[in-house]
Amino acid sequence: MLLRRLTTPVLEEHCYVLASGHGSPALVIDPGAATAPAVRDALAEQELSLGAVALTHGHADHVWDAAGLAGSSPVYIGGPDAHRLDDPASALGVPLGEMFAAAAGTAWVRPARVEHWPGEVLAGEGAELVPGVVVRAVPAPGHTEGSTLLLVRGAIEDPDGALPASVAGEEDLLLALCGDVIFAGSIGRTDLPGGDEREMIATLRTLATSLPPSTVLLPGHGPATVLAHEITGNAHVRAAMGRSGR
Repeated sequence: MLLRRLTTPVLEEHCYVLASGHGSPALVIDPGAATAPAVRDALAEQELSLGAVALTHGHADHVWDAAGLAGSSPVYIGGPDAHRLDDPASALGVPLGEMFAAAAGTAWVRPARVEHWPGEVLAGEGAELVPGVVVRAVPAPGHTEGSTLLLVRGAIEDPDGALPASVAGEEDLLLALCGDVIFAGSIGRTDLPGGDEREMIATLRTLATSLPPSTVLLPGHGPATVLAHEITGNAHVRAAMGRSGR
């Protein structure tokens, strides 16, 4: 499976592209402001077509170019966050939303075809959103009500070096595209509209105890990491698990 990581110039947010291989339809995840030209170039380089867009949550820095890229293709988002697509900048609150809208450089356009995660993606082994890319969507509230972790498994071709060096070349990886739920050494904010500290604690505890420690975390900002590292070295995860230093 091909993985591309493109970092936006606005808030240094990561957009990811997944495809089963060269010449296939691609799933574009979290296309932030000013991402569209770089995504189109990456698709062209690999002779990929855009099959669908997936959003980990509804904050402006993760969704801004979704409409321009998706066209009539589906844009998937967690149901509790769908309302943010009416005006994602204002959903950040003042003054952050105003600052973002000014930095984005383009007006917001709501995607034409917004769909909630289908039931078969939220349970069982996941669903094939584009040919060859099976995704399981796991609700992960706390940063926003509809924050969602996207799980994908396979052998990964990683030309951008998005994966941690410790897992490079492994034949079978479980990737968690986690938006702003968890970062290397930190977690997403819970003080923005829709954030909830108690839900974030519950989400972190569930992820740390339910996913394999070898799970590769691909966050919306900053470097990739491995869940085992966060269980032992991320103070927020340790606190959520009731650990003080193990």
